[in-house]
Amino acid sequence: MAETEVIALLKQLMQIPSCSNEEEAIGIFLEKHLLSMGYKVERIPISPHSPRCNIYAYLGTSRKTRVCLTSHMDTVPPHIPLRETPDIIYGRGSCDDKGPLASQITAVEELRQEGLLEPDDISLLFVVGEEKGGVGMFSANDMNLSWEAVVFGEPTDNLLAVGHKGHYVFDLVSEGIPSHSGYPERGRSAISAMTALLSELEQIDFPSSNIIGPSTFHCGQISGGVGYNILASQCTAVCSVRVAQDLPRIEQLIDDAVSRHENIELKKRIMYSELYLDHDIPGMGTILVSFGTDAPRLKGNHKRYLYGPGTIQVAHGANEQIGISELIESVQVYKRIVNFCLRGPSK
Repeated sequence: MAETEVIALLKQLMQIPSCSNEEEAIGIFLEKHLLSMGYKVERIPISPHSPRCNIYAYLGTSRKTRVCLTSHMDTVPPHIPLRETPDIIYGRGSCDDKGPLASQITAVEELRQEGLLEPDDISLLFVVGEEKGGVGMFSANDMNLSWEAVVFGEPTDNLLAVGHKGHYVFDLVSEGIPSHSGYPERGRSAISAMTALLSELEQIDFPSSNIIGPSTFHCGQISGGVGYNILASQCTAVCSVRVAQDLPRIEQLIDDAVSRHENIELKKRIMYSELYLDHDIPGMGTILVSFGTDAPRLKGNHKRYLYGPGTIQVAHGANEQIGISELIESVQVYKRIVNFCLRGPSK
């Protein structure tokens, strides 16, 4: 039964720790698993001699197919072991992103068994590094392939995503002058300078979208100083804006704010704009999401669908989970999406 297959596969995947930068074992598992099912499988290093590899699988003699289903193999740390109740599977990767990945494989296999796939219809692409900048999907652009449609697997509450926010990630580095904390006038605290800038950034009214919502600023990591009795000579912060609209304006607002603070340097990491997705499948509900995905990282003129079981509200948390019923349902929905991409709404 499909229920048994998708649940069993998800459990196997979750028992393999695969935090970002540590995806080698799960890639080898997927390669062997798909080979055993009769797929042609490529394990593609993201850089020469790297143990980190994307997995690309297809059914025919040609690696070029009409539709591609893709999910990411990596998870955020720490690894949280699998546990389950009769209705729910808990643990790291259950919804982000091993639940969608298992469902995609199961859906393709069902379509294949039902005789609804030609060899050049479908391929599977599983990538590393989505949670840390998208290195896997960026490297997939070097495969010299194109598709009519790509279906990205992420937890979207079993709804088609209409769009998602972009992301602007940057580092701030503040330089101070160390001195004895009893004589602060003899130095300059890099931490005080940084917190003043962060407070200003939090007050900026960033551009907002009527469809996706507001752009939001967040400082996720900060470090600096060597002790309570010394003014800090350096402070660093890693910040981001979830971009709802007008990335150039957001970039300018941040540039202007930093320029008003001496001895603070801005280092830009990642920038991509908001993305509007295809959602033209009749009868399917839709959702707007604030998280980012690999969808804008894969270049091409393909249609982009974003769908998967589970909710992002529990992803990355200690209580990450997926409902067994929604996992099972998603297999049928992935089949429906693939059929629509291949045959249109009448089939």
